[in-house]
Amino acid sequence: MNVIVNVSPKNGPLYLQIKNILKDRVLHGVYPIGTNIPSEPQLENEFDVSKITVRNAIKELVQEGYLEKKSGKGTKVIQNTSASKLSKGKRFTEVLVGEGHKVQKKLLQAKLVYNAEGTELYQLFGERCLSIERLYHLDEVPYIHYTHYLIARMEDIELSDLNAHSLYGLLDEQGISLEKFRDEFAVAHAPFHVEEILRVKKGSPLLKRSRYSYDESGNVIEYSQGYYNTQMQHYVVNYDV
Repeated sequence: MNVIVNVSPKNGPLYLQIKNILKDRVLHGVYPIGTNIPSEPQLENEFDVSKITVRNAIKELVQEGYLEKKSGKGTKVIQNTSASKLSKGKRFTEVLVGEGHKVQKKLLQAKLVYNAEGTELYQLFGERCLSIERLYHLDEVPYIHYTHYLIARMEDIELSDLNAHSLYGLLDEQGISLEKFRDEFAVAHAPFHVEEILRVKKGSPLLKRSRYSYDESGNVIEYSQGYYNTQMQHYVVNYDV
């Protein structure tokens, strides 16, 4: 049975939405380097769009250097890393994919949160914000748990969008440009429900990553907390000099 991934004209040109979904899959190793992506008819069925829409999406990825299309041989993945807008560093997931791992992300829940006065979330977002909880699997095993908090205007995002698109890609589609990021790292104990999801022992020390994402006016658009089971895989950043 074919599963249709929802794309909607209200979120911009369909071919660009599909391009971003396919690119996200390439970057996370869903389509490994050296292998072919699904055929055009398969993608037409998956996204319920026309042949020209799929071809335009693929054409964009070929021009950006991710895919190579050869007549009679399908469309092959030839690159699975992207340039960072912040530095010469590669994203952590790109490092893992480049080493041959498969990274899968799963939406656990999305809900509107009402923030109590005096809390950090109230100071960052005011009375309410959108909470998105995600789990990343490394080679089919739970590895990273993330909770993202976003400005309340993002509450109208469809859950299918969150499963198919990258979070920052969705922000970009909403016309929100992120200009600055600040990451903080610590060793911490995760909340009990996160320990259960990651299948670690109670009280296990985990790498905690907190990220603040700002727009061009210096307003916080997103705040996130991630817990990494580094006993499974060290957190690594590679830099090209």
